[in-house]
Amino acid sequence: MTRQTFDIVMPALGADMRDGMLTEWLVAEGDHVNKGDSIAVIETNKGAIEMESYHTGTISRLLVQPMSTLPVGSILANIDLDAETDAGTISETPAPEQPSPQRQDKPQAAPAPAPDEIKAASARAHAITPLASPVVRAMARQQQLNLQGITGSGPFGAILLRDLNKAHQTQQGSDAETPAISPTTRTTDADANRRNQAAMRAAIGAAMEKSKREIPHYYLSHDVDLSAAQQWLSDQNAGRDPEDRLLLPALLIKTVATLLPHFPTLNGFYQNGSFEQAQAIHIGMVISLREGGLMVPAIHHADQLSLDDTMLALRDISLRSRTGRLRSSELTDATITMTNIGDRGCDSVFGVIYPPQVAILGFGRLRQSPQVKNNQIEICDTLTASLSADHRVSDGIIGAKFLYALSQQLQQPEQL
Repeated sequence: MTRQTFDIVMPALGADMRDGMLTEWLVAEGDHVNKGDSIAVIETNKGAIEMESYHTGTISRLLVQPMSTLPVGSILANIDLDAETDAGTISETPAPEQPSPQRQDKPQAAPAPAPDEIKAASARAHAITPLASPVVRAMARQQQLNLQGITGSGPFGAILLRDLNKAHQTQQGSDAETPAISPTTRTTDADANRRNQAAMRAAIGAAMEKSKREIPHYYLSHDVDLSAAQQWLSDQNAGRDPEDRLLLPALLIKTVATLLPHFPTLNGFYQNGSFEQAQAIHIGMVISLREGGLMVPAIHHADQLSLDDTMLALRDISLRSRTGRLRSSELTDATITMTNIGDRGCDSVFGVIYPPQVAILGFGRLRQSPQVKNNQIEICDTLTASLSADHRVSDGIIGAKFLYALSQQLQQPEQL
């Protein structure tokens, strides 16, 4: 049986991506890869992203050299598909391998990952290539340092600027008192960082401008009494080590994921003039980066995760967002987005929908406020939940029902 060959192309890792730099191949010609394996590292305005294979097969040709910047859709390599695994699922004419929220095939639901699988996926992402921010990678290229040979001192072995300093000293054979990074190098690095930030702001601005121009938003908010939820979390965390404790954001994610099957018009994509309901629930989490800017990785199959697994997944994507090691599927598969700005002291936030999604949820800070219960004034733990949704797909009555259901569910956290 003749093997079919697919083109592996520069993926669109978000609606705002126009091009990317192939910084590293993680495979060689002749290597066999499975669906979901990391095959390359792509540098974008939002950092270094691991590009995954969306098929099982053998890499037949690598067509692009590392450090090449190419537009989205450019052919990077070829893969010969395994007949026994892919023959029954592909069309007569192979299509480019380009995962993106704009793709036409509906997301396929899959079993939720077990806790060990989440930990294993995180470990694989850390082990395949070194953890390092875009700034560190840029400095390493300038100094001609190989990150593979450097031991990082940051979280989970992330390579920090001081690690480059030590590696540079070793490479130059200088003593410890000799400055390894010159003022010129520091200036160059600062300039590169400013350019990266400017590019990221431009990319975020372009996506949000497109959203506000094309999507008729409607906005709703609801004050939620979290007194019962806070007490339940306190009881659950009693006796747990700090690293194992459940946090409020995980409870919010779990609650949203539990309710979305009952509100399908909030979970999916609007493209080509019609709404396409998502078959899975992948919740994108807005994560702010220390250097500035945002990442929105997705927690896959959030409705199938336990609360503890949700907390584990949230910690994992938060860490990898800030250390520059996310996977392409985590940036392209979100079916709805959540943003939580409460830790910045704001009472509420009304998000801008990330196209082609049709809704974004916002949560403000947890605060104490007076509420009337049984003709009595009580001081309650209160959180403002907001919804920005696409009027082409749903009406305000749907959004209002969702926020009310969210409030009611959070009164009974033990049911989650």
